[in-house]
Formats: sequence, structure tokens, C-alpha cells
Amino acid sequence: MAQARDWRRILGRMLRHRWLDDSDLRKAAPPELLERLARRVAASESRHSGEVRIYVEAGLPTSYLLRDATPRERALAIFGKLRVWDTEQNNGVLIYLLLAEHAIEIVADRGLSNRVDPGVWQQIAKRMGSAFHEGRFEDGLTQALEEVSALLAAHFPLAQGQSNPNELPDHPVVG
Repeated sequence: MAQARDWRRILGRMLRHRWLDDSDLRKAAPPELLERLARRVAASESRHSGEVRIYVEAGLPTSYLLRDATPRERALAIFGKLRVWDTEQNNGVLIYLLLAEHAIEIVADRGLSNRVDPGVWQQIAKRMGSAFHEGRFEDGLTQALEEVSALLAAHFPLAQGQSNPNELPDHPVVG
């Protein structure tokens, strides 16, 4: 009986993830929003030596659904795929959004995560979720980016006259 319930839950989850498509992504993250976010990421990175990536996807790939993977597992995989971990000071941050589950994950590389309490990341994600629930998608992303930027500026500030070499692209990725 429990096994049947698990399969029903997995099947329901799969349908929810397949129901959303590119049109849902374009509605949540239209091209003009992505351009504004890219400019905000570039402006953020002028204040610190860290790198910030934003990744938005409608649903998990089928392989993740079949093994009942969590949004956190996917965010960690994307963190690696986008090479957010591959910065000189290990101070990259991924802001990951999964529309099908209204999931928000923030993954910080060890250089920053070792300096910031995990509860701080949870609070940033919670505030983003509140903004999204109110239909303020851009506000939520902008606020999260500002909060992440403040943490990076506090822990990895640029010295007078120093510039960030921009080790990763600034443009958000829509998967």
C-alpha cells in the first residue's frame, strides 16, 4: 500500500513538472527581466570579488523525478554544471528557482558558506518566496541578489581601485 502511494506521489510530481513549459518560463522570466537581472549581477560584482549566477527552470528533468531527487540536489548539480565553484576565492553563489515546486535554493561555495550561518541563506530564500507568492517575481530576485551581494561585499570586498575579473557570465540561465 505504501509503495502504491509512493508511485502515485511520484507520478503526480512528474505530471506537475511536465505541465509547465517554456511559456511558463517566459512568463516568469521574460527576456527584458533577464537583461535587467544581468545588469544587476554585473553591478553587484563591481562591489566584491564574488560571482553570482541565477538559474530558473520550469521542472526537473525526468531522470531527477524518477529517482525522487530534491530541488536541492538539482541546485547542487547546476552549481557544478555552471562552474560556480570554479572561482579563485571559492566565493561563487547560485540562486536557483524551480517553478514546478515553487522551490528556491541558494548554494554558496565554501569560501562564503564557511563564513555565513546557514540560517541566513534560509531567510533570504524565505523572503524571496514571500515576494514570489505575492506575484513580485522581479522584486524577490532583486532583493535576494542585493542580500547575497551585501554578504559578498562584507566578506570579499574589493580593495580601492581593484576590479572583479568577472570569472563567470552575468546573464541568468533559463533551463
